Parts: sequence; C-alpha cells; structure tokens
Amino acid sequence: MRVFVINGNKFSTKRRYYKYAEDLFTYELSWETGRNLSAFTDILRGGFGQHDCDEQIKVIWTNMEKSRERLPSNFYNALVEILENTENVIFEKREFGQ
Repeated sequence: MRVFVINGNKFSTKRRYYKYAEDLFTYELSWETGRNLSAFTDILRGGFGQHDCDEQIKVIWTNMEKSRERLPSNFYNALVEILENTENVIFEKREFGQ
C-alpha cells in the first residue's frame, strides 16, 4: 500500500494546499489539476501518476493543528471529510510531534 504524508507545515492557504496536493498525489502531468474539492477527491481516487485508479492508499496528515489554524475552517473541515470518506483512502490524523 502506498503511503502519502500531508505535512501541515508546508502550506498556509487554499491555493498553496491545492498545489501541494497536486505535487504529492500526481506525477508527470502535462496540465494542472483543478483547484477545487471535487478535483481533490478525483486525485485521491487515483490514476494521475502516483497510484492507480481506486488503489487502496494511506494518507497521513501531520501537523494538523497548523493546518487548522491557517486554513479557513470550512475548507479544512471539507478536506478532512473527503479524506475520511473516500473509499480507497485510509486516513490517519497526526498532531504536532507525532
């Protein structure tokens, strides 16, 4: 199973989050992915170079408190909900120092 780590220290805005997620979950695309929650869900499902479509993956989000502080709460909550509810994703939350 492939493991992807989202580091909450690496972004501070929605725009930067989407770029970070694209860099993390895709590989060698000749185009940018969408910058919205629907596109993020599609990226998690796979088929964009890092993992196959519907392949089981584990996503670990470290330094979540930093993300919670920096991102708009509705956006942060939507990201967490997507990660918790996407069928092929095993989601693990980690706070500072974990």
